[in-house]
Amino acid sequence: MSSEVTLPTTEVVDIAIVGGGLVGASLACALMPLIEEHGLSVAMIEASPILDLAAAPWQPSFDARASAISLGTALHFTEMGVWQTIAEQATAIRRIHVSERGHFGATRLDARELGVEALGHVVPNAWLGRVLHQHLTGLPLAWHCPDRVETIEPTAEGYHLGLASGTNLQAGLTVLADGGRSGLKERLGIASDVRSYEQVALIASVEMSRFHQGVAWERFTREGPIALLPLQGQTMELVWTHAAGDERRRLNLSEGDFLAELQTAFGDRGGRFRRVGSRHAYPLSLVTARETTRPGLAVMGNAAHSLHPVAGQGFNLALRGVMDLVASLEAGLAHGHSAGDTEVLEAFEARRAGDRHSVTRFSDGLIRLFGIDSRLLGHARAAGLVGLNLAGPLRRALARRAMGLER
Repeated sequence: MSSEVTLPTTEVVDIAIVGGGLVGASLACALMPLIEEHGLSVAMIEASPILDLAAAPWQPSFDARASAISLGTALHFTEMGVWQTIAEQATAIRRIHVSERGHFGATRLDARELGVEALGHVVPNAWLGRVLHQHLTGLPLAWHCPDRVETIEPTAEGYHLGLASGTNLQAGLTVLADGGRSGLKERLGIASDVRSYEQVALIASVEMSRFHQGVAWERFTREGPIALLPLQGQTMELVWTHAAGDERRRLNLSEGDFLAELQTAFGDRGGRFRRVGSRHAYPLSLVTARETTRPGLAVMGNAAHSLHPVAGQGFNLALRGVMDLVASLEAGLAHGHSAGDTEVLEAFEARRAGDRHSVTRFSDGLIRLFGIDSRLLGHARAAGLVGLNLAGPLRRALARRAMGLER
């Protein structure tokens, strides 16, 4: 008597997005016009059960982490049809004030000078993710959540993905947008150049004694840069850079002692620090993948590049990558190519290379320049900040780059 063996079926999709975080969710939203026009099939694989969070009542948290969203990124979200809802919890950045502790001189970027309402916005990450996932619930996506990729193998048609649930996917284009945490990139033999800054970012929400008026502060100190980003009310997001190991003592300080040391380090320009929320520490490194595309594969977001937060450009850079991939897919599909064709991905890489290089060089250069402790160089930096503030065209060019309007 013979017994039949049931072989696992394989689901064939045009695009598989590995990672449903901010970058993966943004890509899925941006693909909607192509899904409608070309009938693309898109699968989303996410390890965390994030879909339930989108339906839960919104509870703003003083301790919520936030992201700086450039004007260019807001325009992209407008194209996706989600910005109006995101804006409900967004705080406008109307001015950016850059200075160095202990030296005269500063550079100020003002939205009014650029003729825009805001240079950018600060949005709680939880709200941003919630809005994107609520939008995705109305899209024709094949969700695999919670689930994760256990095996990934290149094939003649793209990549074969074996999921922990037992599901098998054959994807013409696989997008790794998992932040690099899954190890899939390494399993495929894609190496990354990693340079530790030997620094740690201490992140927390702080309450100020006065309203911030939409001002974002970037204050360079001898210990490292301190950034304050405006949130709703009198709350600001603090990103305080420390030499690796130095943050441990401050993580354990009492609230009063922590605020006193922060006040001493930052100064009084923004007012008095009155309250601090939960403190978290994140090691800082410059990470760049040596390959971001292969036939049938694209690597995006933090899996492709991880930057120092000093210039607040990490997510904005990633979202421009999302839009460039969609533009390359649109052009390729119009010429009869499939999503994972080499021509499509070469066009995508050509769009990304210059932007990725210039932003990485800019953020890394800031850390190198202000990380050198020299009295003579300190005066030169101060003079440079004064000169930049006086040079209108140069300052406006810097502002347009910060807003994501120029590459």
